[in-house]
Amino acid sequence: MAKNKTTYTGEEVSNFLQQLSDEQKRQDSLALIALMEEVSGEQAQMFGPSIIGFGKYAYRYASGHAGEAPLVGFSPRKDAISLYVYTGADEHRHLLDGLGKFKMGKACIYVKRLTDIDSTVLTTLMTETIAFLSNTYTRVANN
Repeated sequence: MAKNKTTYTGEEVSNFLQQLSDEQKRQDSLALIALMEEVSGEQAQMFGPSIIGFGKYAYRYASGHAGEAPLVGFSPRKDAISLYVYTGADEHRHLLDGLGKFKMGKACIYVKRLTDIDSTVLTTLMTETIAFLSNTYTRVANN
């Protein structure tokens, strides 16, 4: 079985943020870090070269594929901020109600800027996602 290429790297989040040329994305990233650290109780860490993750869980799918991933996270991409804060499960779709202006991807939510979404709804979404992942998979201590 192939090993996951994306893992926590040990790189400094501050160094990554300094490389962002878009000042609004940098400010939104700082706000997201504060919010995600508060909600998750975990420190921001680089997951791969461009994802800022919080916490960690181990998963194993019915297909046999297994790995580790952040409980929640985000990536300030060129066109939008990718938010990894949603399970994608049908029973959680109602949690997106009132979030604001966003696009859905397969595994993430895309927003142009943080002011496009409601932070209270985002907080609920993250809280429910963390609870679901913690109850469904094995939460792993981050070293």
